[in-house]
Amino acid sequence: MEKLREVHFFEHAQMDFEIRAGLGSAYYGGTDAGEVMAAVESVEDGNFESWFSVFRATGDRVRSLGDESIHPISKSEAYLRAANYYGLANIFVDGTDDPSRQLPTWQAHLDCWNAFCELRSPRVDFLQVPLDGIDMPGWFFKAAQDDAPRPTVIFTNGSDGPTAAMWGFGIAGALRRGYNAFTYDGPGQNTMLWIHGVPFRPDWEAVVTPIVDALLARPDVADEKLVLSGLSQGGFWAPRALAFEHRIAAGIADPGVMDVSTSWMREMTDEDLAMIADGQRDAFDAAVAEAMKDLPASMRQTLEWRQKPYGMESLFDILKSLEAYNLRDVASQISCPLFIADPDDEQFWPGQSEQLREAITTSVHLARFTREEGANWHCQPLARALYDQRLFEWLDAILIESA
Repeated sequence: MEKLREVHFFEHAQMDFEIRAGLGSAYYGGTDAGEVMAAVESVEDGNFESWFSVFRATGDRVRSLGDESIHPISKSEAYLRAANYYGLANIFVDGTDDPSRQLPTWQAHLDCWNAFCELRSPRVDFLQVPLDGIDMPGWFFKAAQDDAPRPTVIFTNGSDGPTAAMWGFGIAGALRRGYNAFTYDGPGQNTMLWIHGVPFRPDWEAVVTPIVDALLARPDVADEKLVLSGLSQGGFWAPRALAFEHRIAAGIADPGVMDVSTSWMREMTDEDLAMIADGQRDAFDAAVAEAMKDLPASMRQTLEWRQKPYGMESLFDILKSLEAYNLRDVASQISCPLFIADPDDEQFWPGQSEQLREAITTSVHLARFTREEGANWHCQPLARALYDQRLFEWLDAILIESA
């Protein structure tokens, strides 16, 4: 077959990927393709201030459409799009001259997301799930007005996605097919990070178990049809939780992540790796500080953005903590069937979906997503219809078999 011509919106790789994700969200109304493309035309390639300003202004403009609308559908759709534009704006704010705009922009995202949820019908229930003395915020989307028990999918976000992005990356597809959907901000994510200062943790079963307790107490959740999904770095957290929490009927990893640290370690030199292995914390951090002076702005921004959810200033400490973010010793404890997405051109954890499949002893469906289908790249950003079709066809069959 003739090699496909690669089309890019930006030369800056992360900007290019984020536009793909933004356009993919349009399938379920999380964005509007024309609004995203208008932003693309206004953003200067690789310029973080330009990106922030354009998407922040887009969010403000679309939010005002929601404020001015009379019909609840028009209002809710505008608020959802605005929430996602604010989320896009924040991705590169660390690379601007004024990173302090991150929190108010994130708050604008959350306000619009909550406004969207309040206007939904069937209703969205706001749940607070206790975790170590702090309430994790969660949003329960009912598939129907009544309280009949239905299958329910718990959607776990990744390392840096805004809460509103979960609409297009799971919730909408589940609701269309008669599933309830629940999403939440876990440690290191959104509200738990920006408001409560709670960082990431590897033992995600501690996060999921109280969620399962809360959901199984509801009359509208079918006890034997609870599903756990993990998006992006959630492709580690969800399987990790499934190794310990066995009240869940099926699991989803998009993609599979056996070892979170590989996305960090591949940027390290042999000398860096030797210092980490030998425990040379001060020498390593000093070398990093010196190297940062000469790094391109794009690399500094990426590093600063990725460090924040771990709650540590020392890169050495983060890299050492990542030794626990590995499924090697627990994957065999997963007992429920698992759907693992495996896209072409996976840029963060290439090959790890297959590694996870090989480590699991229960039933696994490794779902390939190809470049020829337009379904390549991390989390298949431009193929949400195809992804949901394959996922829910598999999930429907699994839950029927388990009934």
